[in-house]
Amino acid sequence: MTPPGIARLSICVTCAGAAGNAGQRLFEALAARRDAATPVRLHPVSCLANCARGCSAAIGMAGKWRYLLGGLAPDHAGDLLTYAALYVASARGVVLPSRRPPSLAESVLGRFPPEDFSP
Repeated sequence: MTPPGIARLSICVTCAGAAGNAGQRLFEALAARRDAATPVRLHPVSCLANCARGCSAAIGMAGKWRYLLGGLAPDHAGDLLTYAALYVASARGVVLPSRRPPSLAESVLGRFPPEDFSP
């Protein structure tokens, strides 16, 4: 279980790219860049069922909207960690495209309500 105040960032490590296993390389790049102050736990997953959109990741934490991102590459690792920090700092998990790093402005493919969602 992920502790309070920490987001869970799941990376599809089976995502392939033009240069081989880009998903695994993205996970490794994230692990290398993440430090103790980064409010995220990394989790490798075997498939996020988003193969048509390249490398994929999902982010979520208790009480916040959860997101599926696609079209990622290993060189997005720094921007993805910046996005994760903005996500954690947001009240409901919403990080508008204008606030995301430019490389991730169009990467959000879908969002899912928190478990305790009520309209």
